[in-house]
Amino acid sequence: MSDANSLDALIQALKRLPGVGIKSAQRMAFHLLQHDRAAAETLARALQAAVSGVKHCERCHTFTENTVCATCLDVRRDTSKLCVVETPADQSALERTGAYRGLYFVLMGKLSPLDGIGPHDIGLKKLFDRAQDGTVQEVILATNFTAEGEATAHVISEALKARGLGVTRLARGVPAGSELEYVDLGTIAHALVDRR
Repeated sequence: MSDANSLDALIQALKRLPGVGIKSAQRMAFHLLQHDRAAAETLARALQAAVSGVKHCERCHTFTENTVCATCLDVRRDTSKLCVVETPADQSALERTGAYRGLYFVLMGKLSPLDGIGPHDIGLKKLFDRAQDGTVQEVILATNFTAEGEATAHVISEALKARGLGVTRLARGVPAGSELEYVDLGTIAHALVDRR
């Protein structure tokens, strides 16, 4: 591979990251090669180690280096609650709040028929089996409030209610510290409907 091809391959690889366009990818590649080759080598090793060592937890499907993740093994967690999220990043955001001490199930996606992503693709059977393990009393749907996230939550909710499980959905509303005149109308409408 020639020098230009190696550089182009690096730029194209960086461009695959979310939110990174061609100019940002070029800037990152040039910076790493010109100013911080040690960081480039560290990044390459870290990526290789993650790709070869990180897999899915057998219980909740999040990322882990072990068969079962630390959250699922934590005996201090409330096993009667199971929070369903779309991605490990969503799980991490919920964990950072410190407000939830139950267990998780990570879908690794959302239903999107237009993209050919159906129930089998996001592991709904595994979720339903997990939710019916005899200890789960409440399933908390924490999918995103996008059209696909709402559709995913609806399908899961209907299926779990039919199995006799308690299902709740994250509340939506006006963000703390915001002024109503600057909040989008959909958020205000949902806040009115979900008021307590």
